[in-house]
Order: sequence, then C-alpha cells, then structure tokens
Amino acid sequence: MPQTVLVTGGAGFIGSHTCVELLDHGHDVVVVDDHSNSSPHALDAVQKLAGRPLAGAHRVDLRDRAALDSVFAAHDVDAVIHFAAKKAVGESMRIPLDYFDVNIGGTTALLCAMHEHGVRRLVFSSSCSIYGDTATVPLGEDEPAGPTNPYARSKHICEQLLGDACRRYPELSVIALRYFNPIGAHPSGMIGEDPTGVPNNVLPYMAQVAVGRLDELAVFGDDYPTPDGTCVRDYVHVVDVADGHRVAVDHLDDEAGLRVLNLGTGTGASVLELVARFSAAVGRPIPYRIADRRAGDVPILVADPSRVAAAWGWRTTRDLADMCADAWKFQRSHPHGYRSA
Repeated sequence: MPQTVLVTGGAGFIGSHTCVELLDHGHDVVVVDDHSNSSPHALDAVQKLAGRPLAGAHRVDLRDRAALDSVFAAHDVDAVIHFAAKKAVGESMRIPLDYFDVNIGGTTALLCAMHEHGVRRLVFSSSCSIYGDTATVPLGEDEPAGPTNPYARSKHICEQLLGDACRRYPELSVIALRYFNPIGAHPSGMIGEDPTGVPNNVLPYMAQVAVGRLDELAVFGDDYPTPDGTCVRDYVHVVDVADGHRVAVDHLDDEAGLRVLNLGTGTGASVLELVARFSAAVGRPIPYRIADRRAGDVPILVADPSRVAAAWGWRTTRDLADMCADAWKFQRSHPHGYRSA
C-alpha cells in the first residue's frame, strides 16, 4: 500500500536514488536535508526523473528539534528512512567529535521526534564498517562488531541506541541495513554522486579526475594482505542499495524490534580492479599514484547477503561494469556536479 515516507538526507547520494525508487513504487516522499553535503538541485532531478512531485522538502538539521517537530506536524508520516549522517572514514579520524555530534545526535533527535509524533517504523542506513578489521570473508550479520574508526563507531552506537529504544518501546519496528560500498549512478545519468568539496570516496574522486577537475587518484596503500595489495571492497550499485531500502519499508510490519541485515553482492573487488574497470568505462587510463595507508581502513570487507535473500528474496542485479558505466554517464553529463545543469 502507498505510504508517506520521510527520508532524512534525501538529497544525498543514496537518499536521492531511494526517493526515486519510492516515488516509482507509488509512495509519497517527504525529504529532510540540511544540504551540508548535498545539492537541492538533486531533488529537482528526482522529481523530473520520477515524473511526480515530492510531498515536501525541508532544509532542516536533524539536531534542531523544533524544526524537526514542525516537519512531523506538517505531514502524516507512516515510516522513516534515515540516511542523514557524516560518512567518510578518513575525515572521521580528523574530526571525530563532529561525527559523534551529527550521527549520534541526529539519530537521537529523530527517535525523540518519532516517539513524540507516534511514528513507529524506521529503516536505518547503517554500514559494513561496523564489522571492522576481521579475517572473516564473507561477513554475516552475526559477526562481532569491531569498528576501527569514529565513523564506524558512530554507526555502531546508533544501532545500539535503536536496540535500546526497541526494548523500551516494543511497538517500534526498526530495520538496520548494513550496506557495503555503494557506487554508480542512476542509469539515466540524471542523478549521481556529487560530494561537496574534494571527494572522500574513491569512485567520485576518479570521476573528477576523468573530467579534469582533479589531477590523479591517490590509492591508499598497496601492502595489504590482498591479491594486489590494495583494499578489497564489496561494491554495490547505488540503485540496488536504494531498492533494498525501499523493499525494507515494505517489510517493516513483518515483526517488531530491531533487525540487522546486510546489503551486498557477496563479491569483492580491489581498488586497482575498480580503477581498471572505470578506466574501461571512460575509454582511457585513470592516472593514479600509490600513497600511504589511510588511518581507519581495513584490508577486506565483503558481504554475506544470504540472510536478506532468504528473508525477502532480495538480491543485487547490477555488476561492477554497470556501476562504472553509470557513474561515468552522470559525471560526463554533469562535469561540475549538479551545478552543470
């Protein structure tokens, strides 16, 4: 049944793609975003792509309870998808208090507002980084948490907060999706990843190298215990990740309490393999240099996605070539991000 879904961080990379998926499946969507790392132009593209308007778009910092309360008061919200957070491992090592303030403080304020307004259903955008430096490949949801950086710790603490809230309020239904490394863009090329400032993640950095905005990619470390010495990650197409969040909304009523599920392909690729695939999509080599390891990184993170497949029949549908081709299509048509439009 169509629902009204409030999406925090809805103008961001994954949030914007999730808004399209929700709109395409008949839901009404309300966006809350402070645009600290996103463009409001992304929401224009979302509505054009979906052929439907948003039910509302509010420029709000989640920590501003008065502003957040006004959003809930203005809309009859059935469920919330919570993306809004700071998300870069390296940056979190430099400004850990900011990460705790924004990620944990924003989640706490959101839970309080939901409780105040009688909203009991939440999909939380969690992270595979919670697993930390582990020798287990692939990683299942029962693997002990071992976060190695402030970003990962903030996500783990948020999951613990959600668990505590569910124990206190048994009517709450929360699904935490630990997705692995989302990359790519919508196949239309209309929406994609457009970070503010210098990108913290590898693919948008490569894409900006490809359009001439940056000179070369820094590959952080080539001495990890992996086949080519660079970090191995489970890269997932952003449209698959968005679809996983949309499907999660449909399963919130399956049971109450907190459920944790991985979203991933189950297949890893090294940073150098990703460079080669993106170079093929672009049609020329992407210049790169090997740099020192980055604090907080771990050698391998690959998902075991069998639990979500068994529970919902959900699987990824796009491969690494699709991810690179779609990311390049967005960057090529938006050389300066959404400002290009």
